[in-house]
Amino acid sequence: QVHLVESGGGSVQAGGSLRLSCVTSGYTYSNGCLGWFRQAPGEEREGVAAVDADGRTSYAESVSGRFTISKDNAKNTLYLQMNNLKPEDTAMYYCAASKPPALGWVLGEDLYTYWGQGTQVTVSS
Repeated sequence: QVHLVESGGGSVQAGGSLRLSCVTSGYTYSNGCLGWFRQAPGEEREGVAAVDADGRTSYAESVSGRFTISKDNAKNTLYLQMNNLKPEDTAMYYCAASKPPALGWVLGEDLYTYWGQGTQVTVSS
């Protein structure tokens, strides 16, 4: 079974930083995509960042230049470094993993099969 467990969320003031982590277990696909999504209350879940098997990254326009996605294959861990946080970044953040072949929009949730339970990020002004 595949399990994804996020951590690192919390409360921070605008302009602050947080680093989210997602530890994967049972995920043996070396050519899949890994991504971060978020969902604010009353809104649809949206793709934030993704990294494919070749290490190519993609970002939502709203976070480009502020967020950085990375992965450590040796530790089976996906990261999201979030800098210059804004109140509109407040949401539940989820990590997700795809089955190969990862064909499609890497920031679209339809690509992903496995999901974590989420970690809350709250940014105050």
